Parts: sequence; C-alpha cells; structure tokens
Amino acid sequence: MRNKIPCSAERLGLLNPQMIKAVTEASAYQIGQQYLTENRVRIVEADDSQITSAVIGNSGLYEQTIRLKDGHLISKCSCTAAEEPMCRHCIAVLLEYHRWAQPRQARKPGSPKESKPLPQVDSPTNGKAPTMQAPAVDVKLNEIMQLMEWLQSATKAIEKQELLPQPPKLGPGEISTWIRAIINVEERCRESEDAFGQLEAEMRGHDAHVGRLTQQLQAATSQMETARMTTQELQRQIATYKETLIRVGELTAEVVRYDEQMQAAARDMLQKGSQFDKLAGSFKEVAEALRAAVKIPPLQ
Repeated sequence: MRNKIPCSAERLGLLNPQMIKAVTEASAYQIGQQYLTENRVRIVEADDSQITSAVIGNSGLYEQTIRLKDGHLISKCSCTAAEEPMCRHCIAVLLEYHRWAQPRQARKPGSPKESKPLPQVDSPTNGKAPTMQAPAVDVKLNEIMQLMEWLQSATKAIEKQELLPQPPKLGPGEISTWIRAIINVEERCRESEDAFGQLEAEMRGHDAHVGRLTQQLQAATSQMETARMTTQELQRQIATYKETLIRVGELTAEVVRYDEQMQAAARDMLQKGSQFDKLAGSFKEVAEALRAAVKIPPLQ
C-alpha cells in the first residue's frame, strides 16, 4: 500500500511521536508503538529525506520506503493493511527513526544548548487531512552564496566523474546539513557505481562460464545423440542375430532329424547286406551242387 500526506518538515528526524500520532489511526499507532517496543523494526538505510526498512509483522516480513518529496510525506509498504493515511509498519519505522535520530543530533558538535522547537501539527479543518508543519529554517545569505559556489564546483566534478571539492567551512546549521547530505548521496552513488562495475565484471565472468557450460552441454548432447543412434544400430544387429540364431536352431533340428534318418537307412542297408551275403552263399552252394550233378569242371 502507498500513502501521501502533506508535510512541510525539512527532515524526517523532525517528525516526533506526537505529530505521527495526530495524523494516523489510533489503533494503527498503538500497534506500531508495540512493534517498536518489541524491537521488530530494522532500518536498512536512512537519511533525513528517505528511509528504507523492514518490519516483522504478525504475518511475515514487510518492506517499507518512506521519503519526503515536494512537501509531502510518501510512505510505501508491502503489506495489505487498509489503514489510512499510514499503516502500522510505517508508523513503527518513523518512531524508530525518531528514536535513532535524536541521540545522533545531540552528538553534533557545536549544537546549541536550547533545542529547536519541534514541528507542530495543524488541526484538521474542513474535513482535510492534517498537515505536518516544520519551523522556519534560519539560513544566512552568505551561507547560501557559499553553498551555490560549492554546488557549481560539485556539479562540474560530478560531470567529470571526479571527487567532490572540499565543502565550505560553515558552522552547524541547515546549510551544513544539506552539504553533508549531498556528499553522502554522492558517496553512495560512487559506491553503487563501484559495486555495479564489480557486478558487471562478475556477470561477464558468469556469462563466459555459462557459455562454456553451454558448449559442453551441446557437445554432451551431440555425444548422447551419437550414442543413441549407435544403440539403435546395435539393437537392430542384436535382433538380426536373434533371428539368425533361431534359424540356426531350426536347421540344427533338421540336421539332427536327417542324421537319425540316415542312421536308420544305414542300419537297413546293413541288414539287407547281410541278407545279400546269405543269398549269395546259397547261390554258391546251388551252383556247386549243379556242377557236381552234371560233372562240370570247376570254374577257374
């Protein structure tokens, strides 16, 4: 969910619990304060204009982005709560940031003993949402001139991708805060660029590795296709060999059958040969008897 509240505060640190409570639902504020007490808020990154955070809710972890832009407080949360104009998670984040920002502001060197008046909240009129009002900013003209000169030099340095020039030596105040915020943003941008360059180098390395893996995968796929075709050919050969073995078995059975028939025929021939021998002996005896009867000389 995303909400937008009119706000004239210059810094998120100026939004105190009373102001937050005045523009939010009582039940949502109470739950947000409970989340704060139970230490469920985790601020990932924050400055006086934007907060990135996460809150452990009752149903999971939700992410928030809260920022000041064009006189409005814009809050965005990944939850689905219908609380207006700000959900319980964003309320808990603002309370946590206020608690975190107060000691930091108190440690600033040269800070005046008398604290600045906190922003006031106008009462709602004509049914409109209340507006967060911030105190008037005390800025000197010479500080503004120094800021403008520094901004010109800083702009040129950024265009040339060089380091920012040294900021003007100013006392504590709004101008120093703005300059420090600009320097912080530039440093984060530079760190982001370095990290982006490193990520690009890693991505190129990953792309090259993926390319090598793709080539290896293609080669392995080609080998698998070759192996598959070889396997199919071997299966065909095995099927042919099986058919040949079946035919050989059939021929072997026929040979065995023919062999048995030949052996039987051979036995028959042997029996018949024995009968022929006996018959020949009988013929010889008859011939001798006839020769004896007619007294025919024996054959030479």
